[in-house]
Amino acid sequence: MRPLPPMLLVLLLWAAGLGAAAQFGKISILYDSLRATYGGNGEVALGLVVSIVGMVGLIFGTTAGLLVARIGPRRAIVVALAAGAAMSALQSLMPAYPLMLASRIIEGASHLAIVVVGPTMIAALAPEPRRPLAMTLWSSFFGVTYTILALIGPHGGPTALFLGHAAYMAALAAVLALTLPPDPQGQALPLGNLARQHADIYASPRLAAPAMGFCGYTFLYVAVLTLIPPETPESHRALIAAGMPLVSIAVSLTLGVWLLGRMSAVRLVQTGYAVAVPGFLILWLFWGQGAGMVAGGFLLSAALGIVQGASFAAIPELNATAEDRARAAGAVAQLGNLGTTTGTPVLAVLLASAGPAGLTVAAVVLCAFGIAVHALQKARRARQAA
Repeated sequence: MRPLPPMLLVLLLWAAGLGAAAQFGKISILYDSLRATYGGNGEVALGLVVSIVGMVGLIFGTTAGLLVARIGPRRAIVVALAAGAAMSALQSLMPAYPLMLASRIIEGASHLAIVVVGPTMIAALAPEPRRPLAMTLWSSFFGVTYTILALIGPHGGPTALFLGHAAYMAALAAVLALTLPPDPQGQALPLGNLARQHADIYASPRLAAPAMGFCGYTFLYVAVLTLIPPETPESHRALIAAGMPLVSIAVSLTLGVWLLGRMSAVRLVQTGYAVAVPGFLILWLFWGQGAGMVAGGFLLSAALGIVQGASFAAIPELNATAEDRARAAGAVAQLGNLGTTTGTPVLAVLLASAGPAGLTVAAVVLCAFGIAVHALQKARRARQAA
């Protein structure tokens, strides 16, 4: 089979990312439907069906980066897609709760492998002039998937959605098995001290910087999409709920890509956080006023969309080898899951106890942290180079 053009392979890997995001999104879309089957186990148990996929990434994210670098990215993503297809097919049977939860744990491992391999292989395959576009495209996979699922979810029940997802993942596993370049030979599983290797990753100003900058984004973005629409007047609620993720995707793929051709990814992450601050302040000042909240929500969504794309572009910008990129991507997955897991409950408590002022102060502090951590890591890289 003739090799496919690199950018077509990038699109196929992005399609795998859509399937990985759907491992979260399909349960979110079906949450009320699944309550009829699993609600008798309690709301916490039902919520665990959604969140346990992210918990796997939170615990094993960096380990996955280490393993993928040695197993080989092609082998890892094909096995992950096949496992994801098998788990969705099993879930279509609506099995007993323990088996459903076990399938979600396996799905968590599948999801983690895909989100580590995706940016690593895209960075290697994309031609240098198109790498910023390719990395930004990858960063959009969650937003695009949730938009698609929101459109198709209401038109089918759990069985149809699970089986559709299984077929999608199986087809991609077959296509990528046939089209991706072979893995390098002679690699071995890491049998050394994993704790020490984790420490080495987070001690490195090149490996850890993309993840540390990304964590603030994941803490804020999912929480904002969850908490802001219900606080918006009903006349503007649908607009802000649908518009914020679309604005984020559109800006990251247009203005974000254009800016990556003119400044470093690290500097662009810092710029995005800086622009998000007035967005949060506008949101606070016009809290409860439809048009003002939409303006603030759209501005901060655009700014955070730029942070999202630039954070993934920073992985190859700061790390030259495939092994280092896999390790950095594993750290991004780990800290990204930390942000998505903790952001919504923490900001919900602040909003309930301190009102919009509490949410705004926390958001501004996190944006300042994102700017400061990249400045610190940049200074450390400069000292190492001296």
